[in-house]
Amino acid sequence: MLAELALPTELASRAGAFTLRAARDGDLDALIALIANDPVSAARGDVGSSEDRDDYARALGEIGADPRNTQLVAELGGEVIATMQLTVLPGLARQGASRLQVETVRVRDDLRSEGIGAALMRWASDVAAPALGARLIQLTSDAARTDAHRFYERLGYAPSHIGFKLSV
Repeated sequence: MLAELALPTELASRAGAFTLRAARDGDLDALIALIANDPVSAARGDVGSSEDRDDYARALGEIGADPRNTQLVAELGGEVIATMQLTVLPGLARQGASRLQVETVRVRDDLRSEGIGAALMRWASDVAAPALGARLIQLTSDAARTDAHRFYERLGYAPSHIGFKLSV
């Protein structure tokens, strides 16, 4: 999947140009910090505990080993400032269309509203989806994330479905 994406690439934001690239093992602590710094994620148990580090490392390894998955990081000034996971899902619906699932979109809190998230999402729609053969981009967003919902709607995403989850 990564070969089709021509990474790393440079993207623009109000905070300056940043590099989008595949996540590496050395990015793990920064990724955990981005996830744990989010109140909704923290309420679900993503608090960045050192006891959970092996689980995060395993998950990052599994994502990297799966040809339909990639965890990306945005880097500015040598620091990881944002992330998102992309997964290609083949499907029968919509005449056999593949979907690009976007997950774990996080931007470091001191850099929010600088256009970084918008640049990531535009890159996903303008570059990643066509390169990966996806005809649809989908994502879920926790019902509590009203600011995120406005952000995605500003980018043209429609709140078209109601999602359900079951913890097992």
